[in-house]
Amino acid sequence: MNSALRPVLVVCVAVGVSLLIGWIVDRSLRRIDGRHPETPLWHLLRRCGIPLQVVICTAILRGGYRSAHFADDHASAIGQGLVLVLIGASGWLVVRVATAVIDSSYARYAAVGHDVPKIRRLRTQLTLIQRVFTAIVTVIVVASMLFTFPAMRTVGASMLASAGIIGIVAGVAAQSTLSNLFAGLQIAFGDMVRIGDTVVVDGEWGTVEEITLTFLSVRTWDERRIMMPVSYFTSKPFENWSRGDQRMTGTVFLHLDHSAPVALMRKRLLEILESCAEWDRRAWGLVVIDSTPTTLQVRALATAKDAGDIFNLRCIIREQLIDWLHCEHPYALPRLSTAPAPGQDVDHTRDTAPAPDAKDLGPGPGTR
Repeated sequence: MNSALRPVLVVCVAVGVSLLIGWIVDRSLRRIDGRHPETPLWHLLRRCGIPLQVVICTAILRGGYRSAHFADDHASAIGQGLVLVLIGASGWLVVRVATAVIDSSYARYAAVGHDVPKIRRLRTQLTLIQRVFTAIVTVIVVASMLFTFPAMRTVGASMLASAGIIGIVAGVAAQSTLSNLFAGLQIAFGDMVRIGDTVVVDGEWGTVEEITLTFLSVRTWDERRIMMPVSYFTSKPFENWSRGDQRMTGTVFLHLDHSAPVALMRKRLLEILESCAEWDRRAWGLVVIDSTPTTLQVRALATAKDAGDIFNLRCIIREQLIDWLHCEHPYALPRLSTAPAPGQDVDHTRDTAPAPDAKDLGPGPGTR
């Protein structure tokens, strides 16, 4: 066989075999997925087709490139490059397989589970486990690539010999990073905050959107993202409205005139709640909780199933009660009173008598 055709033949065989094996594996996974649609693992494993083909093709080329007698002067460099590609592709394949297994486990649990907090906790834990596993595989892959170079083996032995000193120096230099790393693991397995939880941090209300080993992303109600180090959630207090039972009680405070019809307001509140889908019908009420020389402070109370519904319900109660008072009982709205109180008649005759006419006065002293 012509020596010029050998490299082409080896490359064609490697590519053809890798494509054939990839096609066979994909067809097999598709068939198994059709028989077991309740298990998403087989569908997710189909994402591993490309890294699997790269691994197979690189392995075939690594084993047969010498027989092709292609660039004999650079055979060692080609072999070294193929080894590096094989190591990288193998790590890529391992990460893809692990991701498919983790996503399949979460999908199966979420499909049959009804406890939302437990589902969020599992999602948070699996996400962080996946990130830790990916980081470990990446470190192993990079280390394996470096140790394929003879010069790096000596460096590696020296590094291992001085690992104690390097560890102390790195620990001091990366104290903040390490604290965030351990805080991320504590959050994952301590179940203090999970992806999808509604939290209040630094006075900002939002939903936990992403948790990594170093930072946590909170999406606020106005679609801003607050990026915070995970160590914040292990060292400072914060509100988690999704912890345990998500049902909440909301209050609306109104400042009204002393003449406000509280009994009629209580009846109107019930009518408003019965027309709202957000009210879960657990509790409601309207009471006067305080008074000042000019106003009454009235508190309306209602319950809802979660934080989103309670916010909407409070807005509806506040808007409709004020509108009802404005239309039906405008005198109940707060105002600055300058007129006399109702029922009080001011009689100035009691205090001041009318002045007598001059003709009624007798002659004064000194008149003649």
